[in-house]
Parts: sequence; structure tokens; C-alpha cells
Amino acid sequence: MSVRVGIIGGAGYTGGELLRLLSMHPHAKVAWATSRGRAGWHVSTIHPNLRGVLDLAFIDPGEVDPVDVVFLCLPHGETAGNIERYADLAHRVIDLSSDFRLRDPDDYEQTYGQPHAAPQWLDRFVYGLPEAHRDDLADARYISGVGCNATAMNLALLPLARAGAIERVIADVKVGSSESGAEASSASNHAERTNALRTFAPTGHRHAAEVRQLCGDFPLHVTATTTDLVRGVLATCHVLINEELTDRDVWQMFRSAYADEPFVRIVRERRGLYRLPEPKVLAGTNYADVGFAVETGARRVVALCAIDNLGKGAAGSAVQSMNVACGFEESVGLTFPGLHPV
Repeated sequence: MSVRVGIIGGAGYTGGELLRLLSMHPHAKVAWATSRGRAGWHVSTIHPNLRGVLDLAFIDPGEVDPVDVVFLCLPHGETAGNIERYADLAHRVIDLSSDFRLRDPDDYEQTYGQPHAAPQWLDRFVYGLPEAHRDDLADARYISGVGCNATAMNLALLPLARAGAIERVIADVKVGSSESGAEASSASNHAERTNALRTFAPTGHRHAAEVRQLCGDFPLHVTATTTDLVRGVLATCHVLINEELTDRDVWQMFRSAYADEPFVRIVRERRGLYRLPEPKVLAGTNYADVGFAVETGARRVVALCAIDNLGKGAAGSAVQSMNVACGFEESVGLTFPGLHPV
């Protein structure tokens, strides 16, 4: 079995990552990719890593034809207003924006500052994190993408959340520059970005709503800071727990949560440079590395997760979710192990 795939908004970083992953997928064929401003351009002029790999030119969004699966890589807020059109375009719709991540329209309005454009569609979408919603994703027609920072926090916290051990969380999230997208801005100017550690969301980060939806409504405080990386997210979550836990207790929680997960690795090495999760070694992959440290006598666990924001934090999870929904082997097309050094 194979599927014809289309990508709405293929010229951005997330669209490019989807094109890279799907070009190597044995059960998917990219039928088209759209770009309003680059119609007629070969995809390799925007995504030069695809030279000689994918023989495809961008088309105008008005020229698309029906496909089996459509990935929507549009700016936040644009998908919801046109969801009926996209639902008619493909049997499965995978939206990588934030439009359908939250189930409650009140949560959406509080988080994004405006009413949802299609609230009647919210409960039709399955949140596209297979580690949490694998059963719901099986044969799902409508799948929401995941927030990259939310994914790192969720995977760091899920083992403790499932055990009911969390009292309060303070999450420090470091992010790479590709998270801000391909469109240039004053904040992404090389002279301003290089060698900088800029805290851009000391409080009120929008991805916190996804964490509360998945892990529970405990007090959660998030601070996000840009780093000099291009790709990568590192979530360092300071978890105040409601009972004294030993290192062995927490290890068992993480093993129980992730022992059978194909893309989550528990990293707590005793030797080498990378003894705890590090986003540098995950660039280009769909893996999430998680780890933890227990502060004895303080009821505090530091839970960590590193991912590639364009991989496991976006396109990788979307393809993984497609695999589950279509009945493919879950890891197919996603086992690239990364590069070192990079």
C-alpha cells in the first residue's frame, strides 16, 4: 500500500523537512507541494539538500488536486478558516500549525487571544504525539501537529505525570533559531542572533497549554530562551514532587513509559561527553532523548528532554502519526540516526 501526499506551504522549514522525510518514505509519494510566492520554482532552489533527490516544482495553492494525505504547513490561524476545503482535498488531514492542538475552544481563546474560527472541528482532531495517543491515531482522519517546545516538555514530564507524582513544574526551554521560521525578521538577523542567549518568553509561553492538556493541570511555569543552535530544543523541567522518590523509583517510571517506544531513548550515561540529553546529536532525527536527576531530600526531580524542533517537534512526529493512521510500520522512513560531529 502507498499513499499520494500533498504539502500546503512547502517552502518553509517544516515543509522542507516533510519533503526530505517523505522523499525517502517507501509508502509515500509526494504528488505536489505548494508555495504562493515560489510557484514554478524547483523545490531544490529553496531546499538545496534535496538536489537530485526530489524532482518536483512548487505549484500555486489553487492548482492542487485530491490526494490521500495532505500536510498543512501554514502560519498559525490560517488553517482553521479553510478546514472544510482541506477536508475535501484529502482523506487524511495533518495540520502542523497550532489551530487544532487544543480540544477546548475556551483554552484556545485564552491561549491565542481570539476565538477559534472552527470550534466544531476541534474534537475531530487527534493530537499527533504517538507516545501519548497511539490508539486514537490508528485510522484517524484528522491529526493536529505538536508544538515543538510542548513536545520536549511533555516527553520529559509524562512518566512523572502518569505516576501522579507532580506538584509543580518550572520549565526552562532552550530553542534553536529555526523555530522562528524561514521568514526573516529583526530578531533573526545574523548579527543579532549569533552568540546570543535571548529570553523571549519569560512567562506565558503558549505551548504550556498543550502540556496542561496532556499531562495535567498542575501549576506550570515556562521560560523560553533562544540559543545559537539552528535546530534543537532542550527542556529542563524542575519538578517539585508530592512524595519522596528515589533514583530507582524515577528510573522505573521512565522505563515503564518508554521501554517500548521506538523514538524515545533514556539517556543517563556514566561516561562520555553527552551523559544527559543534548539536542546537538539529534539534528535531523525523529528521536527524543529523555533523562532525569533526583535531588535527594528535596522532593525535586530535574526531568530533561532534547529533540530536533523540525524533526520530533514537527515534521517527524507528523510522519510518525501518518504511519500509525495509515497502518504502516510506525518507524518507517524515520530511522535516520543523526550526525556526529555536526
